[in-house]
Amino acid sequence: MKREIYDHPILKFDKGKALHFIFEVQTITAFESETVAVALYRNGIDVFSESSKLHRPRGMFCAIGKCSSCMMRVNGIPNVRTCILPVREGMVVQRQSGFGKLPDSMETYLEPDVIEKDVAVVGAGPAGLTASIILEKYGLNVLLVEQNPQLGGQLIKQTHKFFGSEKEQAGTRGIEIARALVEEARQLGLESYTNTTAFGFYSEENVLALMKENQFIKVKSKYIIVATGASEKMLAFPGNDIPGVFGAGAAQTLMNVFGVLPGKSVLMVGAGNVGLIVSYQLLQAGVNVKAVVEALGTIGGYFVHAAKLRRFGVPIITNTTIKEVIGKEGVEKAITIELDENFKEIDGTEREWDVDTICLSTGLIPSVNLLAQAGCEVKYSPLLGGYVPLRDINLQTTKSNIYVAGDADGIEEASTAMLEGKIAAFSILSKMGFDVKKVLEETKSDINELRSGPFSKKILQGIKEVEL
Repeated sequence: MKREIYDHPILKFDKGKALHFIFEVQTITAFESETVAVALYRNGIDVFSESSKLHRPRGMFCAIGKCSSCMMRVNGIPNVRTCILPVREGMVVQRQSGFGKLPDSMETYLEPDVIEKDVAVVGAGPAGLTASIILEKYGLNVLLVEQNPQLGGQLIKQTHKFFGSEKEQAGTRGIEIARALVEEARQLGLESYTNTTAFGFYSEENVLALMKENQFIKVKSKYIIVATGASEKMLAFPGNDIPGVFGAGAAQTLMNVFGVLPGKSVLMVGAGNVGLIVSYQLLQAGVNVKAVVEALGTIGGYFVHAAKLRRFGVPIITNTTIKEVIGKEGVEKAITIELDENFKEIDGTEREWDVDTICLSTGLIPSVNLLAQAGCEVKYSPLLGGYVPLRDINLQTTKSNIYVAGDADGIEEASTAMLEGKIAAFSILSKMGFDVKKVLEETKSDINELRSGPFSKKILQGIKEVEL
């Protein structure tokens, strides 16, 4: 089954030239703009691997390289995250069971390249991209590292218009902000590595360790900004591992970045802003959104987003959660159940839904692996989404010269992430002796103003708990 989006009210998709690769025994037609997992899914292939013990099918879940659901064997190498691997002509892709065994012989890696930079920024989303641009403008030698094929992070799939003040680009679509930032970075000559994983930082040597495709790179940098974003939360229920159960962000990636339909009929789980926004974007792409279910007694997202769905007749059902997903190699049905005031399931309230896709919008978890490995002290904060690094008012962590910005230090909006990127950049510049104290304080004032609304009360409380 083909899953192309041919007509979209906002987006146009330039897929580039056609390429071909081998999957198992068949030739797959793909496009140069696609990743392997996206190309397979567009061609109707849902099952990418199987679990090692029960041999259950696995498909795509996050689509941004932060889980193991899409791991496959590529050109003989196992455990490749195919959701972030660009298609190459003639590559050979195979399913694997569990974590695949390494081949008996492998190509020996060359000695690592060693490069020196003033600042290395890990993560090219709104925080990292904004920070890099500022540092580059001040003449610093900057390297921006991104695991995904494109710069821009979550902005590249945000078709809705931002809220907030004009200063924070209210009324502008996230995709337009991303284009502007990427173009500014290009004009400045900012050096960036895409398809590159930062897998370790060794403070005794001041070395950031990277893997760029098959090349090991050591980056010696006095300053590091970690803006690694967040990953999707998973819910525990029978069938949550069946192909067709996506994080809401993965659905956005498929339809808004690659022009691929996540499915034909969707049940959205979670009525926060993300769940409501992605549900509306699914409607724009021509997907039938059967309902949005929410475990809480109230809708968590903004009224304006909920109102859009209701105008389209999409029910938003509170005090309800997903109980089970039924299917063999893909979602066939979903069962929901009502909850009492103590979040206990109410027997006899089950409801069956004929859907082929489940989207989970149940929150995000800050991605702090690199920070923890580098020795930065982290603390669990449910108000900020999970483990986050301790940091001072300038976003410096407990490790000198390692800074954090964006969702990696607590789940907020893209507007906040961009301001934190500015704070981290100006803090480094101030430490290096640049006269930026005034603009740094103005940026802190801007972020305080942005957090002054009622939706930020929990965020501010969480920040107090982890601020040095």
